Amino acid sequence: MVILPLILLIAVSRWNDRFEKTLIAKVNGDLTIAHQYMARILEATGDKIQALSKAATFRDLLAQSAPIAPFLEKHRNELGLDFLYLVESEAGVLASAPHLQTSKPPTRPPHWPIVASALENGAPGTAIDIYSSAQLHQISAQLAARSRLALVTTANAKPTDKTEEARGMVIHSAAPVRDSSGRAMALVGGILLNQNLVFIDTINDLVYRAASLPDGSKGTATLFLDDVRISTNVRLFEGERALGTRVSAVVREAVLDNGRTWLDSAFVVNDWYISAYEPILDSFGKRVGMLYVGFLEAPFTQARRETLLTIILAFLIITALTVPIFLLLARTIFRPLEHMTKTIASVESGHMGARSGFARANDEIGRVANHLDTLLDQIQERDRQLREWNDDLNRRVEERTHELQIANRQLEATSKQLVMSEKLAAIGEITAGVAHEINNPIAVIQGNLEVVRRAIGTQAESLETEFRLLDEQVYRVTQIVTKLLQFARPEEYADYISRHRPQDVVSDCLPLIRHLLDKSEIEISRQDDATRMVLMNRTELQQVVINLIVNAIHAMPEGGMLTLRTCDSSRAERPGIRLDVADTGIGIAPEILDRIFDPFFTTKRHQGNGLGLSITRKLIDRQGGEITVESAPGHGTTFSVWLPEAV
Repeated sequence: MVILPLILLIAVSRWNDRFEKTLIAKVNGDLTIAHQYMARILEATGDKIQALSKAATFRDLLAQSAPIAPFLEKHRNELGLDFLYLVESEAGVLASAPHLQTSKPPTRPPHWPIVASALENGAPGTAIDIYSSAQLHQISAQLAARSRLALVTTANAKPTDKTEEARGMVIHSAAPVRDSSGRAMALVGGILLNQNLVFIDTINDLVYRAASLPDGSKGTATLFLDDVRISTNVRLFEGERALGTRVSAVVREAVLDNGRTWLDSAFVVNDWYISAYEPILDSFGKRVGMLYVGFLEAPFTQARRETLLTIILAFLIITALTVPIFLLLARTIFRPLEHMTKTIASVESGHMGARSGFARANDEIGRVANHLDTLLDQIQERDRQLREWNDDLNRRVEERTHELQIANRQLEATSKQLVMSEKLAAIGEITAGVAHEINNPIAVIQGNLEVVRRAIGTQAESLETEFRLLDEQVYRVTQIVTKLLQFARPEEYADYISRHRPQDVVSDCLPLIRHLLDKSEIEISRQDDATRMVLMNRTELQQVVINLIVNAIHAMPEGGMLTLRTCDSSRAERPGIRLDVADTGIGIAPEILDRIFDPFFTTKRHQGNGLGLSITRKLIDRQGGEITVESAPGHGTTFSVWLPEAV
């Protein structure tokens, strides 16, 4: 059941590989025959042109300056050429068969390498060349019409905007000729391969003779210009050749783009063929087309499938006949082992008293069963002892855990008291020093402002706004010092409160932080929809707004959008207003979101001391309000302040 299928799988796999390699070897041999035939056609065409160039009759006509066109037309038909002409390097075409289809005088011919070699070096040559539609039309309108093929939409072909192929693939041959005066000329002839069914059918007959393929398969041959079938015996429909269809993009890339010979299965027009493609080079050394031979893959696939099914069916029949016999022979081993397996399963499920219970021990399996029962007895005893030890250990652990919990709670309470004491002591020292160092300079500034106002006299009226802003900012510094003291002892400080429109306070705050906005590319968006008023000290409310705006600016070092919104809002059926400060900055990480209101906690090591949000929340809480925050890293932060309506 295991080994035999593996052996069969390996054997079938190796046979399948050999089978595919045999098919590839056959199609490669077919391509060799087609290549040799095509090479022989080129060689024969060259021999015919060269023999004609050396014919005595031809040389006599040249020496007598007699008309040559009738001679060329006669031999063109005899040699099976589509065109034949005599060319001279300076004068151009001297005579042609058929007659050139142009009213213009003969022009200098294109510089085909084989023609140039015959004219300049006196060396004959034969090659495949591609004529444009205009060049074919100049030779013969019939040749131009025969080369024109409408392109047929083909599955898997490379997309193209072309709708037809009008170029011609020509077996091109040239032989050197010299007249009696020694003038260098060349006799040039060619055979158009477009729709040359005799040529392609001859290749197919040579490669795929009768009985060379199994029943149901058929051989095909094709000549491609670029990737277009210009001569083929592949059928598009019954009785219609697949002229104008195109090769698949995969084959085109391998053969035309990369210059490789394709030996593999390929989709040809409407079915899969074991195919061989090789590139065709022109006289310039460029890949201009392909030569193809192949045979239908389906009959070989069917034969391979039938062989595999026969092998599998034979294996199944043999297995069905032999497995019951082996099962009967192995039952004497299976049953004791199954009984021991059930015993082990019972023990694993918790029934420690389960045993095999074999009375006889005259064979190996019986001895193993008795030994298993002995081991189970030992395991049962060990389990009883372990349970007793476990119960005792659990009791001791619970006692120690309870003692540690009590000690831990005591330690936490002591640590909190110690930290709070140290923090309050540090805050007291800081506030005393700040009050002493800042209040005195502020008093001097206030006094000098009064002196300046009196000194300039009536001119002070034109600077009233600037003086008012200076007074407000001096007062704001004084309030900041006071708020620092309020942070340590809020119950000892109180200030007058009044009614304010929140949007007016926001407007007063913007000039104070204008210098920060000017340093970064931050746009401000305002939405002032609040109609209610709040009852709060104006400076404290201003401090709350400025703290939140400054934090938002610091969160947008690369610039962004700062949104300030005020609107009416009620909470728990209590009317009030909501003030939102939103930024599009870096956001706040979830793991520190719960700590941002803690005193002295800051992520801006060089831009703050961590008191801003803590003082802000204290000021809002004292007014019965609430501050909340929503943030997503990379998407910005929104602080929302709710304050009750003034009554």
